[in-house]
Amino acid sequence: MGWLFYTDRRVQTYADEKAEITRLCTSHGDTRNTELVKACKVGSTWYAAAKVTNLDGTPVEDVTYVTDPGGSITFAAVFLTAYDNGCWGYKDMEESAGPNVSRAPLALIELLSDLKDPDSYAQDWRQRCRDWAAIPDYEEGDKFKLAAPVTLSDGSTCQIVTATHYRRGRQKRRCYRIEETGGLVRLSKASLAGSKLLSSAKDAASPVLAEFFAEQGTCKASEA
Repeated sequence: MGWLFYTDRRVQTYADEKAEITRLCTSHGDTRNTELVKACKVGSTWYAAAKVTNLDGTPVEDVTYVTDPGGSITFAAVFLTAYDNGCWGYKDMEESAGPNVSRAPLALIELLSDLKDPDSYAQDWRQRCRDWAAIPDYEEGDKFKLAAPVTLSDGSTCQIVTATHYRRGRQKRRCYRIEETGGLVRLSKASLAGSKLLSSAKDAASPVLAEFFAEQGTCKASEA
């Protein structure tokens, strides 16, 4: 399905968008009902979990999803959204269609029905969502090592960095201080995949924790 834009401009706010996603994920047919269970917006993309139930109480039969104990199935839908000259529009995809965007929160993934085919597009999409959620979200002052060196625009590389920030006007922007040079660099979340925490700002702020981790390091050195 292609993009659909609302030229009447009835969707203008976050609340308007959520209400429209809810409407799109809700239907009352002669034999089945579909209702929204959860909706989350990440960037400009909405992720939704929708439950399908037979009105007569019999289990829903589906080639993709395993029927839940209550007889229903719950699937994920992805809505790409955009504004064009003030008009809101969307492009929707069901998870089994293999959507590229895959940043649905784990809380939503956990609501979905099991899949019958372990090699399906939906299974791959869910795993990519889990992989994205597993990328660490470092706090100010955390020092960590990237899984692989990152090449910078000047041709140099960095691998050990500390989370910090810089200001642009009144806004704080996340950046990272390079261990080797002290310079600052912006890194995408994807580049943090597989990184390892070397020291935590919280640990350093606590004398008790700092002493504990120092002892752990001494023990490891003795064992070696």
